[in-house]
Amino acid sequence: MSMIGQYLRLTPAELDRASRDPDWAAEHAHGLYDRDDPAARSRVHETDKAWHALDFLLNRRGFPVDVVFGEAAMPWPEGQDWGYGPPRLLTADRVRAAADALDDPAYAPDVLADGVSPADLAAANVYPQIVWERGEEPAWVASYWAALGAWLRTAARDGDALLVWIS
Repeated sequence: MSMIGQYLRLTPAELDRASRDPDWAAEHAHGLYDRDDPAARSRVHETDKAWHALDFLLNRRGFPVDVVFGEAAMPWPEGQDWGYGPPRLLTADRVRAAADALDDPAYAPDVLADGVSPADLAAANVYPQIVWERGEEPAWVASYWAALGAWLRTAARDGDALLVWIS
């Protein structure tokens, strides 16, 4: 089974409901992934198996927001697990900070992996380690970063918060 980075955009009203009702939040997120409606699907996003390499590369460059793992715990009871633990939150303000940081050329998709070799990622045990051990270049992660960046900009424009999790 693969580990996939996943995201859910929440309006302020949805965030309020999700903070009080984790079962609703899980049903809402998974229901959006299952729908064939483009508007519903625009509320969710995936970084596939690139999530850990994104985290490594963004941390290396000092990206100011943890867009891979989220920055705050949800106020839910213990036991909430959406795959590999509970989702974490990026508030609307932090989503805006992430979107604003995207204007810095240091975070451009085409330079994100500059100076990083497959051996560097393998040595850091970055998932999926097998691809780095085979010598695959980390440049493929850039397309996931470009798509996530565009999605973050839309979420920030709309004033949305995010739930972030690995499933």
